[in-house]
Amino acid sequence: MPRATIRGGYEGCPLPQRRARILARKLESGLSPRGVQIIHAVLRTALNQAVRWGDLHRNVASLVKPPRVPRGQVDPFTPEEAKAFLTAISGHRLEALFILGIATGMRQGEIMGLRWVDVDLDYAQLRIRYSLQRIKGEFQLVEPKSRQSRRTITLPQMAVTALRAHRTRQLEERMLAGREWVDTGMVFTTTSGNYLNAGVACKAYHQTLVDARLRRQRFHDMRHCCASLLLAQGVHPRLVMETLGHSQIGLTMNTYSHVIPDLKRETAERMDAILGS
Repeated sequence: MPRATIRGGYEGCPLPQRRARILARKLESGLSPRGVQIIHAVLRTALNQAVRWGDLHRNVASLVKPPRVPRGQVDPFTPEEAKAFLTAISGHRLEALFILGIATGMRQGEIMGLRWVDVDLDYAQLRIRYSLQRIKGEFQLVEPKSRQSRRTITLPQMAVTALRAHRTRQLEERMLAGREWVDTGMVFTTTSGNYLNAGVACKAYHQTLVDARLRRQRFHDMRHCCASLLLAQGVHPRLVMETLGHSQIGLTMNTYSHVIPDLKRETAERMDAILGS
């Protein structure tokens, strides 16, 4: 049975090959590999639905390999820069939010979606159950997509102290707001208790970097900083993987491969210490 073909520029060209050429032309037009990946994903999802409806026999988009997106170089804060950042945020209204980012490696949505019922300061633990997202203009608590993302994190003492101070500050804001207070139960809120917009947190973060004369970093780079610091201290990669909520240990090691040379050097030095004369 002959392959399906489509007219219009590629007459006689098999449909999967035509799809591949379309993606190639998108790259040639200047669109980024990630942008082409998104186009491919949307097309694949739409055709999958057509297959489920019985309008198509197969999804030809699944036969086309999207372009590979080059992995960006991770360049998080050094330990000295991280300490300078912590000094700069001391006393800030969102100090606890930033400390969670840099000390636990939580994703931004996970921090914004943290509820007080999921925090146990007596046992220095918190459970990640939701991520706060804005969908069609409304805030929604969305469950993590993977089992690994639903995790329990043991908090360092600095995070416990910051969260206790933050809870006291929030109670004061609640008293000042009076009837205007909206009881969402969230850890990080506006001064009236509403969900906190991630853009507000990002703006405060970047302004702090400017005030402290620290190099520009993305909010997500606090997560990279946490992982790099843990690996540099010799924490087992699997524990780092579980802390970050990665699905595979290979993802953790590939993302933070820049730390591996130092770990190998330390391993060799420890072997010398044990077996050397």
